[in-house]
Amino acid sequence: MAIVNKVEKRIKVDRDDVIKYQIVTYCFMNNIQISASDLKCLLELAKVETIDLTNFCTTISKKKIFKSPQSCRNALQKSKRKGLIIKEGKIISLNPDMKVQTLGTIFLDFKILGVD
Repeated sequence: MAIVNKVEKRIKVDRDDVIKYQIVTYCFMNNIQISASDLKCLLELAKVETIDLTNFCTTISKKKIFKSPQSCRNALQKSKRKGLIIKEGKIISLNPDMKVQTLGTIFLDFKILGVD
């Protein structure tokens, strides 16, 4: 019989942290590298669901996540190439394939087995 070392952790976090955790987990599982600023930007996008690109970049710049709307646009273009966001015309949103939950009480239950 194989022995499995089980690690169980239970924590309670705020909504922003649970959304970020889902994004980070998706990126980890799909071998996608993102920066801390990219993560904050994707968090804000997840919270609004869909938004006009120009308005979003201005908002992100005002929140000092990126220094200018143009640097936000550049980061979003990078995220689009990585498949993290979708853009339809001037409307952007988080890629629904990521299945990030943002509403209501969110309980995450991942079961991951690492084998030799």
